[in-house]
Amino acid sequence: MAISTKLEMRQSQSLIMTPQLMQAIKLLQMSNLDLVSYVEAELERNPLLEKGEADPAENSPSDVNTQAEAPAGDRADAQEVMTAADGEPGTGDWMQSDLETGAEAIASRMDTDLGNVFPDEPGVPASPDPAQLKGGDSYKNASSSAASEDYNLEAFVADEESLVTSLEEQMNLAFASEADKLIAGHLINSLDENGYLYLDLAEAAEQLGVDLIRVENVLAVLQTFEPAGVFARNLAECLKLQLIEKNRYDPAMEALIANIELLAKRDLAALKKLCGVDDEDLVEMVQEIRALDPKPGSVFGGALVQPMVPDVFVRPASDGTWNVELNSDTLPKVLVNQTYYARVVKTARDETEKEYLTESLQTANWLAKSLDQRAKTILKVSTEIVRQQDGFLTHGIEHLRPLNLKIIAEAIEMHESTVSRVTSNKYMATPRGIFELKYFFSSAIAATVGGDAHSAESVRHKIKQMIDAEDPKAILSDDTIVKVLKGEGVDIARRTVAKYREAMKIGSSVQRRREKNAKL
Repeated sequence: MAISTKLEMRQSQSLIMTPQLMQAIKLLQMSNLDLVSYVEAELERNPLLEKGEADPAENSPSDVNTQAEAPAGDRADAQEVMTAADGEPGTGDWMQSDLETGAEAIASRMDTDLGNVFPDEPGVPASPDPAQLKGGDSYKNASSSAASEDYNLEAFVADEESLVTSLEEQMNLAFASEADKLIAGHLINSLDENGYLYLDLAEAAEQLGVDLIRVENVLAVLQTFEPAGVFARNLAECLKLQLIEKNRYDPAMEALIANIELLAKRDLAALKKLCGVDDEDLVEMVQEIRALDPKPGSVFGGALVQPMVPDVFVRPASDGTWNVELNSDTLPKVLVNQTYYARVVKTARDETEKEYLTESLQTANWLAKSLDQRAKTILKVSTEIVRQQDGFLTHGIEHLRPLNLKIIAEAIEMHESTVSRVTSNKYMATPRGIFELKYFFSSAIAATVGGDAHSAESVRHKIKQMIDAEDPKAILSDDTIVKVLKGEGVDIARRTVAKYREAMKIGSSVQRRREKNAKL
């Protein structure tokens, strides 16, 4: 074959992931909290983006009429438009006269004599009583400080006490040596949020340059701190420290703590033999164990828990259908200031500044369009999910249909990957509670005789109901549950029943029999 250079022309198609497309995909799979953080960062970075504030009186009939009857000049001044995230045009008030009016209103409000409003707090400070003054300068400094600084109520709000702060206060009282305080501080900072100490003491001693015995002695003192159970290396030691604090750590309880894994298995016969107690004493000991706190450090709270805010609301309609609407509070609105761009681009000094402004305008427009498309896609997917799971919303979990991404994607004519991104980290508020969108997607379990397939979630619910209603004298085995479900038309294997039972943290038939017979 001859090797030569030649020029050819070919035509092909390819999909290129542009930065704008990548941004749209990224926005689609974000949760509402992540989306708000992302938009806030874009507002700080892009000078042409403005935050759209929802005005409660914006949609009132009087305001609509006022805007419709506004003179042509006013409408021209209000052309600072603005592309909102929901696709609807917004208006921005950028008039200097309004800013000056607002400033004058604030100034006049600040100059108002508060004595007319609060009789107990006269607007003009009264002269101090000389008998109450111990020094002339003290009152002068206090009054001048009060006049120069704003009164902030938040300065008087106490901060929430943390576990570390509480332990450090106790450490300063328990140790006199600075070296022991240094060791104690290192151990305190090594605790996890539950109060456990997962630290190799030998490595800590080598790192601090002290003897291992000294570190162990400091740890022994720290284990007497409140709350009881902190600085434990494992669950057994945590329970032991709390029992010692309650003066209930006797030989029988020591044997029970040493064999705590038998309690998890509900092997009460072996525990009675090891502890040397009868049934009544063992039940009392187990009740004492259950009254203890396995996570003593959690009483101080940990990371801030964010509330679950639904992205979609589903409400019953008067005609028997369902109304599906987006939660507008979770949809950040951005405005593109076209007027500011037109004003600034004329004063650009070189091509670099013009390119920057043009790029900022394109990015702002694309972000607004992406937010709008994201909202429409979420609404479209949610509406189809509600249509598919109408039986669940009407009758309950037993009527939850098996559903997968392909069914939704084909119904709304989108790709499965798009549906997968939409259903990630999104929540739907229904009359039956708040559920993640992925909750409505479950695998199908075949029926025994040609009927409709059953949802895996509904089958799990049936298994839990059967176990909760079982007789303590006739505990249901996995084989028995399989026979009952097959009698109800559910074709399921025994290993599947065991998998579902373990996922719901339900013990085996042997463990349930021991627990219910002992009335624990």
